[in-house]
Amino acid sequence: MKKILLLLTLAVLTSTTLLCQRVGFFSSQMVRDKLPDARLAEQRCQSMVDEWNRELKSMEDKEESLQFEMKKNRLIWSDGEKALKDKELSDLQTARAKYAQDKYAPGGEYDKVIKEIMTPVEEKIFAAVQEVASKQKYDFIWDQSTQPLAYVNFKYDITLKVLKLLGVDVAAEEKEQEGKIAQDPRNDEDKKKESTTPRRRSRTNSKTDDVPLEQRALEQQNLTPDPLNEKR
Repeated sequence: MKKILLLLTLAVLTSTTLLCQRVGFFSSQMVRDKLPDARLAEQRCQSMVDEWNRELKSMEDKEESLQFEMKKNRLIWSDGEKALKDKELSDLQTARAKYAQDKYAPGGEYDKVIKEIMTPVEEKIFAAVQEVASKQKYDFIWDQSTQPLAYVNFKYDITLKVLKLLGVDVAAEEKEQEGKIAQDPRNDEDKKKESTTPRRRSRTNSKTDDVPLEQRALEQQNLTPDPLNEKR
């Protein structure tokens, strides 16, 4: 029972803490799609992958050609010729498997090249996100590309601010975002709350503000000294 109460207490404290924090979000995929440096890096990676895949396809074509030749001539070849062709096919298959493993296995050349090419871009994006979050006073920033959210208020979307900081023109996207913000009913509720919230009075003027204007005028007249009475 004590454990259950402790867990409930922690859950309440955690939720309360999150409610007190300012949370925003951004789309790392959108940033990569629109950032020229990221597009160039992805093009380099894709060009490299295409070249490797062409080589694998060429090796596979050689295997298929040899297999076709072996099926066609198996009846007329001698045992020595068959053994020679079998070894040749096995060597081709082994070479293709090794090539694929060297390129695409975990920790292989693909992972190393991707890290070398993409890490500078990712660090640049991360630094921009941190700077925007700091200026806008956000405590948490979610990446919507890796952690999809069921509902988001685009008022807290910093994606375009990150892109602008990185030097990308997002004028058209800003107009689109403004439309999304205007259409969100939650933002209408916030505006209504702001308009109906009474303005706080200063302590120095609180007493005089509650007194009607005519009464204040009469009091002012009574406080003003009469010159004739003073002479008497």
